[in-house]
Amino acid sequence: MSLLPRGRRCGAAATAARRLLLGTRARVPGSHMCNQYTTSGSLTEEKKELLQSGPDLQDFVSGDLSDKSAWAEYKGNLKRQKGERLRLPPWLKTEIPMGKNYNKLKNTLRSLNLHTVCEEARCPNIGECWGGGEYATATATIMLMGDTCTRGCRFCSVKTAKNPPPLDPEEPYNTAKAIAEWGLDYVVLTSVDRDDMPDGGAEHFAKTVSHLKERNSKILVECLTPDFRGDLQAVEKVVLSGLDVYAHNVETVPALQRKVRDPRANFEQSVRVLKHAKEVQPRVITKTSIMLGLGETDEQVYSTMKLLREADVDCLTLGQYMQPTKRHLKVKMPVISRQCYGLHLAHSSF
Repeated sequence: MSLLPRGRRCGAAATAARRLLLGTRARVPGSHMCNQYTTSGSLTEEKKELLQSGPDLQDFVSGDLSDKSAWAEYKGNLKRQKGERLRLPPWLKTEIPMGKNYNKLKNTLRSLNLHTVCEEARCPNIGECWGGGEYATATATIMLMGDTCTRGCRFCSVKTAKNPPPLDPEEPYNTAKAIAEWGLDYVVLTSVDRDDMPDGGAEHFAKTVSHLKERNSKILVECLTPDFRGDLQAVEKVVLSGLDVYAHNVETVPALQRKVRDPRANFEQSVRVLKHAKEVQPRVITKTSIMLGLGETDEQVYSTMKLLREADVDCLTLGQYMQPTKRHLKVKMPVISRQCYGLHLAHSSF
């Protein structure tokens, strides 16, 4: 399982799934499940050694690793009062995106008419993911099927419309071409919901994965899909396309589904999608995500984790919800601490 702020679920969650693909699963003391990771062949020996000797689960749960100087003196409010919109504390603020890698990636995307969830969902960490660095690879989560969704979830800032523009038939090929140019070894493909299409865009997903694998058979592909209105044949089309990770987000606990998600989405339907994906292709890793900070209780989170495990979901990410605009749902809980995240991470359901 991986834990990360809402804005970092794409890149960091992909890293968690990638490690699960490359590594092995092992039981640790306390009946908690964790992953023993192997490291990428592209890393230097020095970086590999640093990763191997880095913090483990107990360090994360204890919260002793964080530099508390950034928040110990913070006097702002961490819990929303009635009618108030929480201000971001300093440790959640990010720098304005810029840099050579950032501009190169943006220009490539525009030239090929590709969209990313990083831009459309106003991710606050776009500069970090796109910018890369001395030892980091610039990454982006490609959003297929345009930039307009047929649904209107109350946490999401992607544009919505009943009848979005038609699909670009060249998008699967252009996507594969762009990713090949970037030289990535792991890529995440996601999409808007396209309820206006008979198969919800499943064939479009499958074609993109096929083009990617033709260009690079070793690349690991994760597809973060819609629920396809519960159409299991559409799910099968994507699962059997050659991908490595099938992801679909349940977003929140069952009790808050109607408040948070579009009325056409629900927890039971999402779980059926994930369960069917595993049944059709057992070797594929299944993954989902939950946002925290919408008013859920610890017990509701624990119960949800148990339901997901019963559905054979392999990987779960828990993320801090961050309000994208004033029109969207407000953060209802305090900004969650490392200890609280660690509590969820250590729960025996996963």
